[in-house]
Amino acid sequence: MAGIVVVVIFAVLVITTISMGVRMVPQGSKWVVQRFGKYSKTLSPGLNIIIPYIDAVAHKVTTKDQVLDIQSQEVITMDNAVILANAVAFINVISPEKAVYGVESYHLAIQNLVQTSLRSIIGEMALDSALSSRDMIKAKLKAAISDDISDWGITMKTVEIQDIKPSPTMQKAMEEQAAAERERRATVTRAGGEKEARVLEAEGRLEASKRDAQAQVVLAEATQVAINKVTEAITDQELPAMYLLGEKYINSIEKMALSNNAKTLLLPADLPAALRGLLGGGR
Repeated sequence: MAGIVVVVIFAVLVITTISMGVRMVPQGSKWVVQRFGKYSKTLSPGLNIIIPYIDAVAHKVTTKDQVLDIQSQEVITMDNAVILANAVAFINVISPEKAVYGVESYHLAIQNLVQTSLRSIIGEMALDSALSSRDMIKAKLKAAISDDISDWGITMKTVEIQDIKPSPTMQKAMEEQAAAERERRATVTRAGGEKEARVLEAEGRLEASKRDAQAQVVLAEATQVAINKVTEAITDQELPAMYLLGEKYINSIEKMALSNNAKTLLLPADLPAALRGLLGGGR
């Protein structure tokens, strides 16, 4: 009976020892082995043999591309504008031993590195440039991070800027600025239209004045011609002028007679002379 117990214990011990010495690493992973607490080797995918009780698998690292979501953060641009920016990084672990022994937590380290580099890059740009230069920011960010994480046995596949936009306060200020700019342009347009209208009106008045002056000149010349004609026909020097003035006087009376104003009272230009003529005529 005691022999059976010993055989069973020995069998269990053998099975346990074999299971501890044989390691099946799945595809897409690498395992880091330590010997007495010190790095020994890295197990590749497939069947691997280690020394039981001496070697131990300390870290299991995936070799697949990993996605790191970089949290949104406030960034101040070169012109003191506040914008919100976040990114996503795609990394791949090339040397698992460097990744686990080179930094405490490479996930946290890369996230903080991306955030710091993103703030630095955008801080050297103006607001308009930062909002419209995603590709340039991405290229600079990848170049800045790749050199740092290569010491940890990690390669940066790519990094993308998920979102970059003004902060709510900054966005409100930009909207107010845009509204003020639109109002300013509208005011300038209205002022320009009013100015042009006044200029055109003044030019119209000037042209009308010129035409009126030309008409007066033409009328004066016509009157002069008429006086000369009458003077040629009548030898008396005063009668032609009296004739023309009388003609204009009669024309003015005709126009006043055609007026709708019934209160108009016409009197002779020389009332005393007219009365003397009437009285003299009565005698």
